Amino acid sequence: MFTLDGSGIPAALASEQSTIQVPEPIVALPERAEIGGSSRDLLPPAFQSHQILPQDLYATQLPVEEIDYLAVGAGLGSFVWIDYLRLFGASELQVRALGIDDRPYARYQRLCANSQIPSHERLRSNSDSCPDNIWGWPGYALREAWQEFNQGQLKRAGQYLWQVFAEPTFAQTYTPRAQNVFASIDREAIRIGWSQIYRFGRVRSIRQTTDGRYAIAYSPGRNQMAFVIARYVQIATGYPLLQFLPDLKAYREQTQDFKSVVNAYEEHHHVYDALEQQGGTVILRGRGIVASRIIQRIYEARRRNPNIYLLHLMRSPKPRGNRFGKAQRIVKNHFELQPFNWPKACWGGTLREQLEASNPSQRSHLLADWGGTTTADRRDWGNIVQEGLTQGWYQIAFGQVLRVEPSPQGHPTTFIQSSGGQGELKLEANYIIDATGLDSKVSNSPLLHDLVTHYNLPLNPAGRLTVANDFELLEMRNQQGRIFAAGGITFGGPYAAVDSFLGLQYAALRALDALVAARAPQLRGLNGFRSLGQWLKWANNQRP
Repeated sequence: MFTLDGSGIPAALASEQSTIQVPEPIVALPERAEIGGSSRDLLPPAFQSHQILPQDLYATQLPVEEIDYLAVGAGLGSFVWIDYLRLFGASELQVRALGIDDRPYARYQRLCANSQIPSHERLRSNSDSCPDNIWGWPGYALREAWQEFNQGQLKRAGQYLWQVFAEPTFAQTYTPRAQNVFASIDREAIRIGWSQIYRFGRVRSIRQTTDGRYAIAYSPGRNQMAFVIARYVQIATGYPLLQFLPDLKAYREQTQDFKSVVNAYEEHHHVYDALEQQGGTVILRGRGIVASRIIQRIYEARRRNPNIYLLHLMRSPKPRGNRFGKAQRIVKNHFELQPFNWPKACWGGTLREQLEASNPSQRSHLLADWGGTTTADRRDWGNIVQEGLTQGWYQIAFGQVLRVEPSPQGHPTTFIQSSGGQGELKLEANYIIDATGLDSKVSNSPLLHDLVTHYNLPLNPAGRLTVANDFELLEMRNQQGRIFAAGGITFGGPYAAVDSFLGLQYAALRALDALVAARAPQLRGLNGFRSLGQWLKWANNQRP
């Protein structure tokens, strides 16, 4: 066990006392490449132009397909948009999704598993944020309550119903189990014909055509190229990169040690396996929802081996939460607490309206006031932290990290600036886990960077795509053709919670309303009796 000295640094790890303040800048580390050299070289010369003649694509003798609607990404954002297209009347024969996973939630599921959220655990989402259900009813709480009722678990069923009725004032906010969300998406994917819509392919480039459409080049295999020509396109490529703190990125590059210093979103189960067998000390960086999940996983590992200790290194103390107007977030043990990653009014209330009506500069200030790193106020997490602090196996420290170097034993050693700039603290651990998040900046996506630079598209102050209130890239409009975007790549625009389930649904609905107004082929507004009819088909698992 380690103990804290007066500075808040474990005495067993620190070489001297200090009061420390930390900046925590973020540098991206690639998780996967979108554009490979050999495949990129296969692009025909026509893709150097701003507009392409469709005949030039056919002249390449490579496969070409012409459709009405195309989703680039084939993840959850694409799935929701295509689901709505089908509900609004589009045939699966005129809709395509290009991506590298045939299950739309596959990458999200991997990120959840890597960040220690297995399928039986609960996601940070609410009952009516249903990617499979535009109506949000029945929500996940009612569905889970019905499952428990059928199994004779009346008390548990009543608990879920009470949560959604009384949250957040009188009950802990309800969140769905990951496995229930994935199962519901599987059901809806079969219903809308996802297997006929999805195509495997890494999208390489997007260009306008001379007839008011868009040409999309993609690689269906190694050293292969094919094309899709579509009039309406949605881009929802998700987070292209993992974020890595610069000192940890430098350590990995210098030592090639990818086992001791890991990102919470990459596969790192070996850390917990080794801790359970041998014990050891972990330094955790970041204090959001993923950090809370890592703390819970360490707590579970200690049941098998109590010789496991966790030092939570934060950039600075957090005595008070963010404040906006009369509202202020609660802080416990330097964690800023909030049920979801944004205030609830950002999804469909007054804060959404205020953000949508603001200019880019005002939006930056509003998002800064509303946002910040938060975690959910879950009783089990709070109890774990308090128990760890009381027993001494979990400690919190604050500091400015100067560098990370290997010790003579090969362990990552963190050097921290002491107060007044005199001396250094040396913290040695068996493992360091970076839980600072993901990166959605356009510059880190080869596909988006190519699109932005080729057409000189503007970026918003957050470095993401500039979109209209209906999520259209206005500068890419091509006669009747339109391109929309969704997800984290639009953060900083008219909607705060763009990377949430409900945020993806909102972006899709706004885009579909715009397409209906533009009289896009096959689409009809989902109002009144048509909406009821489609809900009945959904409830009975019938094709739209």
